[in-house]
Amino acid sequence: MEFFATAEIRLRASDLQKNVCIANLPHWCASISKVLENQGDKGDIYCVWGEFRVHRELIRDGVRFSLPTCPNGLQWTVTVEGSAPVGQAQIHCTINRREQAPEFIESLEQFVADWKAGLEGGMAQPGGRTAVGECMPWYG
Repeated sequence: MEFFATAEIRLRASDLQKNVCIANLPHWCASISKVLENQGDKGDIYCVWGEFRVHRELIRDGVRFSLPTCPNGLQWTVTVEGSAPVGQAQIHCTINRREQAPEFIESLEQFVADWKAGLEGGMAQPGGRTAVGECMPWYG
């Protein structure tokens, strides 16, 4: 199953890669309540579905996160198109199951909506909140 949202932001892909990391995931998404452990591009988080291992990967024009121990193979990407400083970020979340309980589908839809709200809520806007720390490495 796939879930999408588009956020209006003012970040380049390199800015997104520098500022969206495991250490500050709760600042970007309200569905992620706590970072339990941070080892750079791997860590443990507590989110709406419980405690999970999380991996971060840099991809062209953004970042991908995955929960490798999740029974549904959950992963999501946040990408921006091109290098223009004003534009849109695409949030794309997938699971590896075709059918799910309606409550779980609603939680996935809320997860994507929380990412959209976090990106639009100030951190990705000029003069907005500052992300906690800078992530490395990055491309761009």
